[in-house]
Amino acid sequence: MSKYGVLAEEKVFKDPVHRYIHVRDELIWELIGTKEFQRLRRIRQLGTTYVTFHGAEHTRFNHSLGVYEITRRMVEEFTGRPDWNDEERLLVLTAALLHDIGHGPFSHSFEKVFDTDHEEWTRSIILGDTEINDVLSQVRPQFPKDVADVIEKTYSNKLVTSMISSQIDADRMDYLQRDAYYTGVSYGHFDMERILRVMRPKEDQVVIKNSGMHAVEDYIMSRYQMYWQVYFHPVTRSAEVILSKILMRAKDLYEQGYSFMQEPKHFYSIFKGKASLDDYLRLDEAIVLYYFQVWQEEEDRILRDLCVRFLNRRLFKYIEFNPNDRMDDWLVLHDLFKQADLQPDYYLVLDSSSDLPYDFYRPGEEEERVPIHLLMPNGRLRELSRQSDVVEAISGKKRTDHKLYVPLDRLEDEEEYGEVKRKIRKILDI
Repeated sequence: MSKYGVLAEEKVFKDPVHRYIHVRDELIWELIGTKEFQRLRRIRQLGTTYVTFHGAEHTRFNHSLGVYEITRRMVEEFTGRPDWNDEERLLVLTAALLHDIGHGPFSHSFEKVFDTDHEEWTRSIILGDTEINDVLSQVRPQFPKDVADVIEKTYSNKLVTSMISSQIDADRMDYLQRDAYYTGVSYGHFDMERILRVMRPKEDQVVIKNSGMHAVEDYIMSRYQMYWQVYFHPVTRSAEVILSKILMRAKDLYEQGYSFMQEPKHFYSIFKGKASLDDYLRLDEAIVLYYFQVWQEEEDRILRDLCVRFLNRRLFKYIEFNPNDRMDDWLVLHDLFKQADLQPDYYLVLDSSSDLPYDFYRPGEEEERVPIHLLMPNGRLRELSRQSDVVEAISGKKRTDHKLYVPLDRLEDEEEYGEVKRKIRKILDI
């Protein structure tokens, strides 16, 4: 029997997006107070986006509370309706709160360099020797695994999973609005109140009443715009490129036996690919930025230069460059950068971003994408793009953007390798 009940008095968090976040369950309140959840205050939601949009300083802590709040409101809407089992209430609220618990500092850049997966760390935190696991285990012995399974999308009740992980879920509905608010853009706004009112629980997924189709169209277009105007912004990507190269250089130097002036003790186990759960949880953005600060004084000129660039926003220049059309230029540039004493592994970086704003499963494809279904007046379900001309126009269309990032300041300085640098600039047309 769970030791947790209802709080004697409701707790509220003031929130700029949802006005208030309401906590009525002792379990949720206990989870928020764990050290693993509090660590999310030190992990930004949007990584390096603050370099482009100076207001984007919000954290995974903010976002996780927001996803919990939207899920709580979804549950309120579902209670008493057919296909909803209220025994799943606490499970879905917990999974919503903890869905991002495994994110590391500068999440996606960090994962690429060190080949880690925040979803695997999420599972380890929920099932491992942690304060979160201690709290969850007091609900019932199976509860931590059920929470992990919902987040991993392997839980038996697909309806519960779809509430926090689908093409229209609490996670996306929070981050679109929250990221729009903190970046100051207008793209991410949509009528969430309307969407929540027309959501209905079905056996395997959340569906939308047909009368709410236009609100869903607006939501999908908001997501499309946010990806191209905010998430894939070329200046943000330049900062991500430099961040990744700093981490890569530090790892390379460690493997070469380089003697750091400031030993990166917090990174040793992650450099070796043998980070324990405790090692991972000790890493946050304050730690990473501390090392970047002191590495500005390192003897290694590449590490030193990259850290100075990142901390002082001296970013790389970006150029439109599709490698599929310009492979010969790419090979020539690689050689010219070497001649100019600019190591191409660090100073010539191709970055590609792509997005698929909405799609549905097509027979024969490997990856199943559960579509958004509309609940028609006759009680049948109809896939969204078959009813909406707007969604049909973008459905299944993957857009990709290629950028080449280079240190323009180093290419303009012709005191050394002037002729080589002129050749580089001519190829890049800069």
